[in-house]
Amino acid sequence: MDLKAILDVSASALTAERTRLDTISSNIANSRATRTPEGGAYKRKMPVFSAVEATNDPFASVLADKMRKPVVTEIVEDQRPGQMVHDPGHPDADPETGMVELPNVSVLEEMVDMMSASRSYEANVTAISATKAMALKALEIGR
Repeated sequence: MDLKAILDVSASALTAERTRLDTISSNIANSRATRTPEGGAYKRKMPVFSAVEATNDPFASVLADKMRKPVVTEIVEDQRPGQMVHDPGHPDADPETGMVELPNVSVLEEMVDMMSASRSYEANVTAISATKAMALKALEIGR
């Protein structure tokens, strides 16, 4: 397998995981926001990953054909409803019922996602380091 293709896949994964971490941090920062420019409570956002071809060479090995680069295609809003709480003194409370819709963000869920994204990021950094070490060893053999 081409070392550049391995680096391309890992670099693409790093970018995707960084986007995932940015989205998670935005969700945590807005976990109590009851008013947004669009109106209503903040809705949790999630990146959607997809895979693209890592190589265009039709004669590549089976492994290279199966290898894909992860990319973020879009960021979608979670459609789960937010929690309704009774707080008539809140500025965003319904005047008739006194109910306020809170964001559908679970800080616990976001922290678990953040740990998963961090581990994935670390794994890709390790893959890049291993690829670099292999390339250096190959250069040493050539001396």
